[in-house]
Amino acid sequence: MSLGPRLDLRQSQSLVMTPQLQQAIRLLALSNLEIEAFIAEEIDSNPLLEAGAEEPAVEPANGDDGDDDRSASAEEPATADQLLASGDAATDAPLDIDYDSETFHHDSAADSARGLDGGLGLDGGGGAGFSEDGPDISAIAGETSLRDHLLAQAGTMLSGRALLIASHLIDQIDEAGYLATGLLDIAQRLGAPLTLVEQVLGVIHGFDPTGVGARSLGECLALQAKEVDRHDPAMARLLDNLDLLARGALPQLRRICGVDEEDLSDMIAELRAYDPKPGLRYGGERPQAVVPDLFVARTRSGWAIELNSATLPRVLVNRSYYVELSSGRQDKAGKAWLSECLASANWLVKALDQRARTIIKVATEVVKQQEGFFLHGVEHLRPLTLRTVADVIGMHESTVSRVTSNKYLSCERGLFELKYFFTSGIQASDGGEAVSAEAVKSHIRALIAAESVGDILSDDKLVDLLNAKGFDIARRTVAKYREALGLGSSVQRRRARALERVG
Repeated sequence: MSLGPRLDLRQSQSLVMTPQLQQAIRLLALSNLEIEAFIAEEIDSNPLLEAGAEEPAVEPANGDDGDDDRSASAEEPATADQLLASGDAATDAPLDIDYDSETFHHDSAADSARGLDGGLGLDGGGGAGFSEDGPDISAIAGETSLRDHLLAQAGTMLSGRALLIASHLIDQIDEAGYLATGLLDIAQRLGAPLTLVEQVLGVIHGFDPTGVGARSLGECLALQAKEVDRHDPAMARLLDNLDLLARGALPQLRRICGVDEEDLSDMIAELRAYDPKPGLRYGGERPQAVVPDLFVARTRSGWAIELNSATLPRVLVNRSYYVELSSGRQDKAGKAWLSECLASANWLVKALDQRARTIIKVATEVVKQQEGFFLHGVEHLRPLTLRTVADVIGMHESTVSRVTSNKYLSCERGLFELKYFFTSGIQASDGGEAVSAEAVKSHIRALIAAESVGDILSDDKLVDLLNAKGFDIARRTVAKYREALGLGSSVQRRRARALERVG
């Protein structure tokens, strides 16, 4: 067999992604805030695009109309296979491409809630808890940070080298109000005597809020006790033994503090009135306002699903301006540039419209699958996967994933991220339909909330009660769900109840 060069002809199929198709896939996963920024850039670069004030051309979908296509429009766009077969990248086709190599970045929804008035007859609140004028963002933006508040006080009480040390100490205070760095390290870093650093810290301990700059919980509570003149020897010994208080060792604490049961009860009640994290009243990371992307409302004929037009940017193609420009004298390069601008503008409008249709289509199927939740609450939430929705609506799983990322749905039960409705399942003990993990967590929370002081439920007891309700669940799973809910063990809850009785 001789070796040598030769030419072969082979047929193969490959997916060629045009820049426009890549852009359309990115739009599907972008948040409203990113969509607004993207459209603003496009309007600046394309003279044929302009911001429009019209309502989106997406009609509310009805989840119970019995129509198999479950889309918001009577006309079904071409499929992805038809798009590839035709070779026409400008066709208005579903954005069903597995484009895993792209990296998407998600921000929160746009911080504007004005005019949330759609075809569902929803007011500005829309289930999100906003007033008619939207959330008061100016009040949030005007808050003074803890650092600025402390620096202002330091500037009025200290000067020179002491002010420099105070500024450095304040920079080391975390958002809860605690000093996270040792004084010796700070003294060595600044080249200052340790006694001077301690003196400056003592001045900071007198700042508002009381307890700021403390190096431990005991010191924080001690500063607040001194502020109200309650830091006597018994209280000091109690603060030195907070670990015993956490374990509920009340007899041992009475012996250490030298007080009777009534005095210890008063001291514990006094501690409960203090703030263990005084810095949080000035806020840490400022909260982000979340505005829903979708509204879901129950109607006589089923479920109405509508996009939030207030946060959905709208663009139009200025065709009259195109006619005006094209009618003038132009060279070959000018005509080509104008044609490119028109094609780009038309594609962007189609991509935004298809994005809206895809979101409605996915949301409609989610509402249909989780109708029990919308009717009766979290206990009726069903296990649901991205693949289940993708198979029903005829799209790729990655497309559903992009649609549900950073999209929020507002209904009568509150504001939920679309990802919330996709949960794992727990098999029913009687062999029936599986139940969502969120529903099981809801049952665990309800059982613990209803337990009596003298009958704290252990994890084994919770397993028995859940099995009686029809949930086939193991003890380790119950413990995992309980910890995820922020609920302590039976021993911790028993101690907490004992302290509540004392207080």
